[in-house]
Amino acid sequence: MRIIDCFRRGRPVFSFEFFPPKSEEAVRELYRTIAELRELGPDYVSVTYGAGGSTRTLTVDLVTRIKREIGIEAMAHLTCVGHHRDEIAAILDQLAAAGIENVLPLRGDPPRGEAHFVRPEGGFGYASELVAFIREHWDFCLAGACYPEGHQECPDPETDLRNLKRKVDAGVDFLITQLFFEPHLYFDFVRRARAIGIDRPIVPGIWTITNVNQIERISAMCGASIPAALRERLEPVRDDPEAVLRVGVDWAVAQCQALLDGGAPGIHFYTLNRSLATREVF
Repeated sequence: MRIIDCFRRGRPVFSFEFFPPKSEEAVRELYRTIAELRELGPDYVSVTYGAGGSTRTLTVDLVTRIKREIGIEAMAHLTCVGHHRDEIAAILDQLAAAGIENVLPLRGDPPRGEAHFVRPEGGFGYASELVAFIREHWDFCLAGACYPEGHQECPDPETDLRNLKRKVDAGVDFLITQLFFEPHLYFDFVRRARAIGIDRPIVPGIWTITNVNQIERISAMCGASIPAALRERLEPVRDDPEAVLRVGVDWAVAQCQALLDGGAPGIHFYTLNRSLATREVF
């Protein structure tokens, strides 16, 4: 199934994102999570891709198993990092042969220990280039990432939107946002995107906070702001995991409700391979 077709059904599209586990116990935990979330009837799930292709085999194997054995539509992330275009072509051929129909092309973050992205020799430097390459040679449904508060490496929001328009024009079918915590950031971003001719579905990506130190670190890395009102609720309970979970769930529920009420075409949940918080919000 091509995910873009889900947006033509006239109802919100719900999806969950996982990352490839790094140990046997983590593998078992992930499949427990997928089994629990499967009961919620997601339209699809996506699987991330490690920096430098570090989870290449795991990503391909996981999306294939989720689709074939578990029966949920799956989308594979794919990055430019560390890959010659021939290597990327081989991965795409493998995905196509496995019956995977959906791919999320990304530039990707630099490998651990490196401060800046470096275009691989014979590879791609931008997600828009990867999208164009895929669109020329394969028939995948393609998603794209977008940033309501702007990509950290862009000098201003206008430049970021022009880059996004270039990626959409290269062949992206729908968009998923980076995490954010205030609905008005999403609606303002959609308004600005529509104003420059971006007409694809834009799905908000939602992160349910379960650990204060973790979300502070992640937000700093991706440029997402934590609202003062949310900080005020988290700070007194930051060392109480159950209380943090409750604050995170309550905030995410209100955020999702406002987004859906305002016309968002669905919700993409960043699960961290755990089901409890996501199930409660859903």
